[in-house]
Amino acid sequence: MQHKNSVFHDLLKHVPWAGFEGLVEQHGADFRVRSLPSKTQLIALVYGQLSGAQSLREIVGTLQSHSARLYHLGAETVARSTLSDANAVRPHEVFTGLLGLLIGQTHRGLRRELDGTTYLIDATSLRLSALSSWARFSAGVCGVKAHVIYDPDADCPVYLSVTPAKVNDITAAQAMPIEAGATYVFDLGYYDYSWWAELDAAGCRIVTRFKTHTKLTLVEELPVPEAGTILSDRIGFLPARQAGSRRNPMADAVREIRLRIDTGKVLRILSNDLDATAQEIADLYKRRWAIELFFRWVKQTLKITRFVGRSENAVRIHIAVALIAFLLLRLAQAAQSLVKSPLAFARLVRVNLMQRRRIDLLLQPDPILVSNPDQLMLLWA
Repeated sequence: MQHKNSVFHDLLKHVPWAGFEGLVEQHGADFRVRSLPSKTQLIALVYGQLSGAQSLREIVGTLQSHSARLYHLGAETVARSTLSDANAVRPHEVFTGLLGLLIGQTHRGLRRELDGTTYLIDATSLRLSALSSWARFSAGVCGVKAHVIYDPDADCPVYLSVTPAKVNDITAAQAMPIEAGATYVFDLGYYDYSWWAELDAAGCRIVTRFKTHTKLTLVEELPVPEAGTILSDRIGFLPARQAGSRRNPMADAVREIRLRIDTGKVLRILSNDLDATAQEIADLYKRRWAIELFFRWVKQTLKITRFVGRSENAVRIHIAVALIAFLLLRLAQAAQSLVKSPLAFARLVRVNLMQRRRIDLLLQPDPILVSNPDQLMLLWA
């Protein structure tokens, strides 16, 4: 019978292995390691994400049941205690670095040619065990935040930072890379005039919301269509002084667009773009929903709400590997045309993960099985 790679094997082909090996060497991750090299650790953790395993014991047990196929993956069976120790002490920079390499590869491959680049910025909170004291937020509550820059046109993240939950969103945003000339859309968690001024100085377009107490010194009232969702379109200046009589560095004129959403609520949208139409700016703010859907997808489909370790190192590795698994799914889905839904594709991959099937033919019956039903057990063994 003709040899076929497993679905998992084909997914792992998208991993930049040369770059990963360079990171392992750079951080000395495999120095004096005898039983669990970093490659096997990565494969085991990615398998856990894609298969929906919710504990180290489940990862180890299911991998042992597929031990005959691990050879073709360049991996081997692992012990639970060894994998747990590796997650606690193996440098998380190896996995976050790999995520960075894969982000660049995915973004280049999936991004469509458009006139401008739009990025969405937001953070999501992840609850941890009460024993994760390094991330204590309040009495009995521990957690972290995943701060993400997301490209909705490529449907993939382009930046990730993980902090304890008590770190303010704007503090994390100030460390984010800025792409000159890009459009950045974010919500009230990033309300900081100094940071806005940095974006504005880099030629970036800003789309966010006004706080209710922020006043605008009116300069010009622009016309809006009658009987539409746009209620007003005004140009003016933000308050010249901040708290403590500090000078507001965001001194240029801004735009205020008031619109009524489906629920009846009225939003005040702020932008430093004085030329685009009000509807275009309103539509840009509406795109924020895409990053909320991304967070929901990762939490529900990859089970990122259940961590396989308590230490800071293990949590950082877990989050990085979850996004690595997401990007592998995105690249694999983009290489086929039959399954359009990301959720349906992820479910098909999960069911067939260790089966010898072509990813682009997961919805089609296997011709060997159809022509020779007697080989059913051999084919799916």
